[in-house]
Amino acid sequence: MGRMTATPATNRPKRVLLAAPRGYCAGVDRAVIAVEKALEQYGAPVYVRHEIVHNKYVVQTLERKGAIFVDQATEVPPGNIVMFSAHGVAPTVHEEARQGRLATIDATCPLVTKVHKEAVRYAKEDFDILLIGHEGHEEVIGTSGEAPDHIQLVDGPEDVAKVEVRDPSRVVWLSQTTLSVDETMETVDALKDKFPQLVSPPSDDICYATQNRQTAIKELAGQAELVIVVGSKNSSNSIRMVEVAKQAGVPAAYLVDFASEIDEAWLEGVTSVGLSSGASVPDVLVQEVLEWLSQRGYADVELVKTADEHLTFSLPKELRRDLRAEAAALVEE
Repeated sequence: MGRMTATPATNRPKRVLLAAPRGYCAGVDRAVIAVEKALEQYGAPVYVRHEIVHNKYVVQTLERKGAIFVDQATEVPPGNIVMFSAHGVAPTVHEEARQGRLATIDATCPLVTKVHKEAVRYAKEDFDILLIGHEGHEEVIGTSGEAPDHIQLVDGPEDVAKVEVRDPSRVVWLSQTTLSVDETMETVDALKDKFPQLVSPPSDDICYATQNRQTAIKELAGQAELVIVVGSKNSSNSIRMVEVAKQAGVPAAYLVDFASEIDEAWLEGVTSVGLSSGASVPDVLVQEVLEWLSQRGYADVELVKTADEHLTFSLPKELRRDLRAEAAALVEE
């Protein structure tokens, strides 16, 4: 009987393992459509405080349609419309808009709004709130602003040692919605070791889409030699997907905004490429990567499906009103 020999990697068929679900989540879809609808109904300009979602392509596309992105509501001239991004804002920002005589549209993701409401409720009950998240992220800033006297940030397990509370029997943890599930639970476990009576939120704060995309990435990482995640460098959930892939054992994982950012050297000796995208990424960018890979011999695309997503959110209620008239009336007050 002849001896069996392994097929050299260079002779194996090249393939792409395409994650499902990937790309837009319900909150991002709602926010992007809200900007488009506002521009259709009220005409340009519509101002947006911060990037509506963390994706370079989406922001540039909306700018071409007439959206103007600003860092603060105070930059918007009185009598205009300003939209708040999917990441949510603190109550002080709503007040700034009111003082600036602006009509507002709140495109905060409903799952972020849930965390805001939890923060308000636990603050009223005089709990110390330990918010697990990344310092400086817009979502963390917005949530912290709901109860600044009660919330302290815990930026990963290494932060737990310095946490101090008034009463260890009245402590609750909440989290940013776009974190790594595994890292968050590691932080929670460390907090529970320190505060055995730590209260958990009524339901998981990490959003369904973040969890689903991380689960799909873990599945890809077990079969691929390279993982490419399409997403922007300031997208928390996209960055976490790359981290999750590496933690799951894939030899290499990279984050790119566009196909043109892929380095052909990454493909050397690689037969299986895993591909996914962050929750703020339109699928046109993934299709461009698939085309780029196809031109280099990776024409076989295999869908790796780990969940079905059917959740949708209704558009912000403010879009049902005549906001141009409201903004003009505010200036006349």
